[in-house]
Amino acid sequence: MKLRFFVMLLAGVFFTSHVYASKKNSNQVYMYGVAASFNDSTVYFTDIQQLSSAWIDHEGFLYSRDNYSYQLKDYLAKLGFSHATCITTYSDNRKDIEKKYLKTKKKYTTVKGKGKDKNHYTVKYITSSGFAYKPIVPDEQEIEKANKKANKKKARKQKQGE
Repeated sequence: MKLRFFVMLLAGVFFTSHVYASKKNSNQVYMYGVAASFNDSTVYFTDIQQLSSAWIDHEGFLYSRDNYSYQLKDYLAKLGFSHATCITTYSDNRKDIEKKYLKTKKKYTTVKGKGKDKNHYTVKYITSSGFAYKPIVPDEQEIEKANKKANKKKARKQKQGE
């Protein structure tokens, strides 16, 4: 009886995590990038871009998110803006990403201080026709590894709940 229960529990965990994985992995994501340098007062903003095949892991993180920032950094290096620090922000909700975009943009475009103080940043915009993020999809081993990790995590949670 315990064996049957254990097998059913394991099958349920596998099925729900597999459904969760397939539902969560390939998503539509909105993202934008910001690039700045400590050596320069120029700040670059990309447009908000929509990626239809971005990969989100089980914990809600964008797979290989640092490589999206490197895509922007490489693009700017080709333009002669080397040593840029790039940040890529993402969300699966268009309204959320627009709020984040406006908040970040406000930090660099708002004039601070009284009357005569001016903004110290030169803001430049990169259009989607100039630069577009390319989706990064994990290989089969990475997907399998992520699914195993999610299965173990779910099994632990269910075991603690008993």
